[in-house]
Amino acid sequence: MRKWGFLLIILMFLLTACSSNDVKTLRVAEVTRSIFYAPQYVAIEKGFFAEEGLHIELNTTWGGDKTMTTLLSNGADIALVGSETSIYVYSQGAVDPIINFAQLTQTDGTFLVSRKPIANFTWDQLKGSTFLGQRKGGMPQMVGEYVLKQHGIDPHKDLNLIQNIEFANIANAFASGTGDFVQLFEPTASIFEQEGKGYIVASFGTESGHLPYTTFMAKQSFIDKNKDVIEKFTRALYRAQQWVQTHDAKEIATVIQPYFENTDIALIEKVVDRYKQQGSYATDPILDEEEWNNLQNVMKEANELPSYVDHSILVNTSFAEHAKK
Repeated sequence: MRKWGFLLIILMFLLTACSSNDVKTLRVAEVTRSIFYAPQYVAIEKGFFAEEGLHIELNTTWGGDKTMTTLLSNGADIALVGSETSIYVYSQGAVDPIINFAQLTQTDGTFLVSRKPIANFTWDQLKGSTFLGQRKGGMPQMVGEYVLKQHGIDPHKDLNLIQNIEFANIANAFASGTGDFVQLFEPTASIFEQEGKGYIVASFGTESGHLPYTTFMAKQSFIDKNKDVIEKFTRALYRAQQWVQTHDAKEIATVIQPYFENTDIALIEKVVDRYKQQGSYATDPILDEEEWNNLQNVMKEANELPSYVDHSILVNTSFAEHAKK
């Protein structure tokens, strides 16, 4: 009896050791912490990554340039950032290009916030105002300018456009009195509305249509050496996307609340619902060619497209397509 008990202990130890060795830690750098990325947090909290044998080490790097620098310098294995960054890197002659393999969001995630309440907002009310925009060359700024032009507004002639404030400091700058209008992500936009510091008057996501606003990407070399890991990651993400699609805002808010400890859960729910209503969360990880071309059209309108890059060069949909099957 003692012999069998001893053998059982040894077997349990070996199984535990094997299980521990099978877990792959992935360092993921997210461009900002946002309710906009709800499916990512759902995948972590609901254990979808863990069930694939993945441990996610999440780091917020605050800004597209910082996020891409982190990825390029091997400070992260995977980055969650705007697809435009991969185009910038490629245009500089990268030997090891950055490949987009899974899409998380499919619209812009920012909102136009006015300092004063406006009952019947029209876009021409921005003319002559001071507009506090996002960092030049980033996806929020490019979409912002694209939308303004669609409404007959030249952002560089028809208003006073401010673009020299660091991404992390834009909200504080507006709160301290800079600008008549500002382009903000959630939950900051809704928090400002709650506190009477600003009022949401329009959605840039609704105005700009579908595009690969935020995607998961990695170096080509990393993908080549870790295809099974990328496949597992994408499969877990797809499960989370489907879960978000089939559950209501209140349930989603409850799951992701640990990532927004200082934000009231009712506000998280409100923001999640707003993003769901406008179709911001991609329902699958496939970054298709139409979205890719729309992204480059937006970049071209903002005079930020170095050169056109074919979808097949910087996008790999094979993992996403396999996940859907």
